[in-house]
Amino acid sequence: MLSKNVTALWAKKNFEHDEQLWLPLVIHLTDAKNTINWLYNHWLSDSQRQLLKYTSSDEIDERSDEDVQKLVKFLGFTHDIGKATPAFQKKRSYIRDDYLDDQLIEKLIRSGFSELDESDLSSARASPHAIAGEAILEHYGVPNSVGAIIGGHHGLPAQEALRKQIVTYTANYYLSDTDAEIQKIWKQTQKELFDYGLKLSGYQSVEEVPMVTQPQAVILEGLLIMADWLASSEYLTNDEDAELFPLIPLSESSEDVDTVSRFQNAINNWNSNGEWVPQKVLTTDDPYKTRWGFNARPVQATITKAISKTRDPGMVIVEAPTGLGKTEIALVAAEQLAYIDGEDGVFMGLPTQSTTNAMFDRVNDWLEKLAKSQDENFSIKLMHGKAQFNKHYQNLTNAANIDDADPKNLGAVTVNSWFSGKKSILTKFTVGTIDNLLLMALKQKHLFLRHLGLSGKVVIIDEVHAYDAYMNQYLYRAINWLGAYHVPIVILSATLPKEKRNALITSYLKGRYGKRSPKGFEAPANWQDTEAYPLLSVLDGKKLKQVTEFTGHSDQTPFALQVNKTNLDDEELIRTVVNKITDGGIAGIIVNTVKRAQALAKLVPKNIDFMLLHSSFLAPTRESQEEKLQQAIGKNGQRPSKMIVIGTQVLEQSLDIDFDVLYTDIAPMDLILQRAGRLHRHHIARPKELQMPQLFVMGISGPGEYGDANEAVYQKYLLMKTDHFLGKTIAIPGDISVLVQKVYDQGNDAEITADEMPELDKEREVFNDNLKKERDKAQAFQVGAPRYRKHTIHGWLDRTKPNIDTDEQRANATVRDIKETLEVILLQHTSEGDFLVTDTQSDQPKSIQNIPSQEIAQQVIRIPSPVTPDIDRAIKHLETLTSKYYPDWQDDVWLKGALVLPLDKNLSADLGDWHLNYSSRFGLSYSKEDDNGKETL
Repeated sequence: MLSKNVTALWAKKNFEHDEQLWLPLVIHLTDAKNTINWLYNHWLSDSQRQLLKYTSSDEIDERSDEDVQKLVKFLGFTHDIGKATPAFQKKRSYIRDDYLDDQLIEKLIRSGFSELDESDLSSARASPHAIAGEAILEHYGVPNSVGAIIGGHHGLPAQEALRKQIVTYTANYYLSDTDAEIQKIWKQTQKELFDYGLKLSGYQSVEEVPMVTQPQAVILEGLLIMADWLASSEYLTNDEDAELFPLIPLSESSEDVDTVSRFQNAINNWNSNGEWVPQKVLTTDDPYKTRWGFNARPVQATITKAISKTRDPGMVIVEAPTGLGKTEIALVAAEQLAYIDGEDGVFMGLPTQSTTNAMFDRVNDWLEKLAKSQDENFSIKLMHGKAQFNKHYQNLTNAANIDDADPKNLGAVTVNSWFSGKKSILTKFTVGTIDNLLLMALKQKHLFLRHLGLSGKVVIIDEVHAYDAYMNQYLYRAINWLGAYHVPIVILSATLPKEKRNALITSYLKGRYGKRSPKGFEAPANWQDTEAYPLLSVLDGKKLKQVTEFTGHSDQTPFALQVNKTNLDDEELIRTVVNKITDGGIAGIIVNTVKRAQALAKLVPKNIDFMLLHSSFLAPTRESQEEKLQQAIGKNGQRPSKMIVIGTQVLEQSLDIDFDVLYTDIAPMDLILQRAGRLHRHHIARPKELQMPQLFVMGISGPGEYGDANEAVYQKYLLMKTDHFLGKTIAIPGDISVLVQKVYDQGNDAEITADEMPELDKEREVFNDNLKKERDKAQAFQVGAPRYRKHTIHGWLDRTKPNIDTDEQRANATVRDIKETLEVILLQHTSEGDFLVTDTQSDQPKSIQNIPSQEIAQQVIRIPSPVTPDIDRAIKHLETLTSKYYPDWQDDVWLKGALVLPLDKNLSADLGDWHLNYSSRFGLSYSKEDDNGKETL
């Protein structure tokens, strides 16, 4: 039986529905203890629970499951013990309800906390309740590694152990610095709560509370934050449709609350997701036939069989030609690895929003088959900045609206609205841009939730070659941590430099074992130099296996790709392309900048169908274009007889499209080959003149001369080597890995003479200097690598960079090292009214007067960075326009905080020194006049 001074403490208070409400501290602590224990037993994956049992990184000695549960329950109950202090109990309510505040103070005074209404604490803010909780636990002898978890449960741990916190701010803990009588009841109360928490958790004494490793502390912190947020949720949604952990009337006490039934009701209302129980993938059958209706190709069958022999899954790297079905390989591998290792979810990361949208439907279809096979409902999350506008995602049923008691409703893919914002990554199945994985390495508040969400999943990284030197630093650090969590990773690439392959493998080993080459590591001879292709690399515990022989791997008959180098001006290029498809065919033109794509599109003759795809279209238009492109030249598409497709790098990644002939700007070898993977991708009839695949590489004026625009996008050193090693033919697939390695391995530079490629040595130095700068810059805001021995999470997230905790755009820009840009809603504002910008020139203007705000919010576009060199000034200007024309937006859930760029009747606007124009055919363009009145770009 707890004393009345303990039960009088409050944890939460509010005024709702004309009633004063509160929640006794002991009830909230019990709620959190029950919740975190349930999450440990029913929400964590088997692999996560296993991780928490290890006593060190050597994985030899293990705690029992009972011991881990004791610790988990102890964290849940004591997480808010810092609220049992005068610094917290004297806090006023957020709504400044004096009557409510006074009533709770009087309750405390009646329970023995004398002088609470008289004393003034001058330094109360120095002891926020999370920090106070850590100080109290460590005062009673709890190990620092555990105490730090309590101190960081609001997202940011303390910089160091709080050895002097209570001594320095004694009154914050005991109401008085010196009066022993006043201090007595506070000390008794805190000790009673602490001892009660030990007892509820199953501990006999504080000495039984164990130390934990840093990776374990990160996962436990994430689990505690999740449990606290859940136990602090009064209802499942803002609509108050399902009760979770509500406050109680002020007239009631803790004795009136049945914490067991309260918890069971909350979990029943919250837990609407089914649990994926991975099944063994039998290689005696054909899993590809079962899931997708086609027989496994030889490479697919070989890889799936090799993965089935894995005993201690680590990293799987699949290097194979485009169009070979690597996505299907990865999803089958996810099932295999989850079954072997005990994961219960999947994250798939892709380079861009476009590739993520294209992949989402494929993953969703696969997940639907899993759900039906188990008669369960599985939730999925699409994670990128425009997910709310993806109509396929929006059409999924909300998990809360499904009655699981009705068998007809089982076997569905749903969306769970509770998993939103920073909780999104906790959804068991997630498809998102690679940023969501890279952010795992960025010092950011509540980072623990991202680690928690990813540590129980199989992680699939598609198009891994697409990330530059800066992004790679975040990728390698994220992989360090995935290794520490023993997360199986599946990495896919058609064109992977061996240096990067080796870095991926060693990053995983270092994270898991603390060394790049741990004791007992086994690998094939010369594994770091292999140029075999296709290639499967499997890290199985401390053993690296490589599969280089694929009997009958030629799912596509080997062929020679014809390569021609050309340097035509824009008009000549379009005439040449038009002539090339005189008798029909689909010609692709991939260029390195949006401006060049727009300029070329404007030159296409009116009698030739064309499609233009780049990043400077309104979000709904771009999504529609991607779908139309897939329907026209994707697998089983209804191909037009003749068409030109012009686009930027968005065409080179993960889009299953097929060109008859391709023209591309010069780019590094791996990207050239990636683009070439869109040539003759499917077995279809082609025009007579285009039956041999032809690749035209543009922008080469001479050795080392590639134009300012191309050299601004890609390192000149890589362009020079690509130019040198790119011959007149490429043997597909045999030459793919060989050519990529020749460009990225600097040891091959000796093959190039000064006459052949002048200034190569100079450009190599520039390249290496830039590489070092990118690495150094990335490290400035990265979390450290996992540490196991006597390292807590103190200081783990210390940083100086501001405004990335709540600003998703700035956080994403940080891990991509891109200039921060502005996203605006584009509307037409004229004397006749305000209208949506139409998709086609023939559409009638659509007034926004009766348009749902959600549809208006979709009209977003990103302003090119050159237009906003002073981004803060641009924001202020657009904020003024937004508040002037659309003052009601601040009260709208979809439009609050949005900025508008109003266009005139000609769909134009001026922003700073720049003139912008939007066209439904060409997208957003920008220009300005120089001092002589001449238009410049």
